[in-house]
Amino acid sequence: MHDVHTLIERILDDESLTTGLEDPEARLLIEWLVEQAENLARGTASDSEVRQLLEQLCRWARAVRRFLLLWCYESDQGAAAQLAAAERFPWPLPPASQTDAHSILRHILDWYEQTGQSWRSANGKACSSHTESH
Repeated sequence: MHDVHTLIERILDDESLTTGLEDPEARLLIEWLVEQAENLARGTASDSEVRQLLEQLCRWARAVRRFLLLWCYESDQGAAAQLAAAERFPWPLPPASQTDAHSILRHILDWYEQTGQSWRSANGKACSSHTESH
């Protein structure tokens, strides 16, 4: 088992994962990321592979955060849809009328649980380098 505390620390120390989000969705995202880090720590990957996967996970989370910011807070659903396409997010876009970030994030995370897909299974692309930190 890999040192889960180091992985969790990496997540908790990265403010760019939640910058701009309200507390409920920030908390939900961090809790989910910690769970994913715990899963990585239990895996059989080497330490360097685990670190690389954790970095991919954090890039994925920043892209999801950016999607939420565009869709919910900036009301720029066109840009959010473009980001989702560029990142190859496999989950369906929310209805245009839905703008509650916590509900949308819950839907995204539930989608992964219900379908059994991994955040890293989007056509072999975990995240692109196009995401920006806010």
